[in-house]
Amino acid sequence: MQQSSSPFHPAELALQERFGRRKMLEAGARRGIRDHLIPQHRDFFQQLPFILAGSVDASGQPWASIIAGKPGFATSADPQHLRVGVLPHPGDPFALNLLEGAPVALLGIELHTRRRNRLNGTVTAVDAQGWTVGVVQSYGNCPQYIQARELHFIGPAPGVLAPTPGSAAPAVGSAGPAPDSETRQGSTRQRLSAQDRALISSADTFFIASANPRKQDGEGYGADVSHRGGRPGFVRIDDHRTLTVPDFIGNFFFNTIGNLQVNPHAGLLFLDFSTGDVLMLRTRTKMIWDGDEVLAFEGAQRLLRFEIDATIRFNGVLPFRSEGQPSYARELARTGTWTVSE
Repeated sequence: MQQSSSPFHPAELALQERFGRRKMLEAGARRGIRDHLIPQHRDFFQQLPFILAGSVDASGQPWASIIAGKPGFATSADPQHLRVGVLPHPGDPFALNLLEGAPVALLGIELHTRRRNRLNGTVTAVDAQGWTVGVVQSYGNCPQYIQARELHFIGPAPGVLAPTPGSAAPAVGSAGPAPDSETRQGSTRQRLSAQDRALISSADTFFIASANPRKQDGEGYGADVSHRGGRPGFVRIDDHRTLTVPDFIGNFFFNTIGNLQVNPHAGLLFLDFSTGDVLMLRTRTKMIWDGDEVLAFEGAQRLLRFEIDATIRFNGVLPFRSEGQPSYARELARTGTWTVSE
């Protein structure tokens, strides 16, 4: 059934208009972006070993998180709700953001098949066993830029970032412990460590959470979480607190870019599938729309520059691993690499 109003907010619509895609997208999006989960999406979430989550803290800062467990930890009893039977680690900001009535975005992504589905909604219940999301928007995404990986579980794992008894949440934005004291409980810093730089410099995938805090007709648009992929090293480390990333051609919905236009804060999430490490970044974004720097990176439509003001790292916490090189997305053939300046 087609929606009577646009599923996009004004900033998204303005970008679609700017790039000549608004009319083309409007009718299809009203049919394809639903206020419920269709049967195949309900089944899809149930078969996943992990889900990405986007949340917003009390200051309006978005955070990207990962929730993982044996397939079946996410279930849908009806088309309007998704139940997640895993709680976030207390060191993850999502643990504080997970409140009834709070906006939340979920991205289900199956790496070996490159399938992905989006669910943006509101937390309707939280208890000692998990939480439930009420669906506001649900839709599928194309498989572009997803690197195919086979995952295998390494042992019993009730959920990602499983807390050690007595662990406490670190103070986000604090200087954090010394490198040799990093544990599964998480460590925080205000700049990238050598270990963080190594993870980012070899990454071919990351996830970005954004949020539009504006309201229209009394309704907030809430959070969003999205996938980004490229050749290994497509995320350039400019210094200990700055990253630059090319933004490639996509579906022209401009969900992430539209949010960043009105709220430049973003949460980034990097995963090391071979070691199980997780790196979360709190950032502020600057958009670079054109110029020589954009033209220098083949395939880049624009650049995103992220200024980092806090990091949170968990070592060896993912309950699964991936061995060897992934099968890289065919779209990477039309993208370039960063050239080293003299």
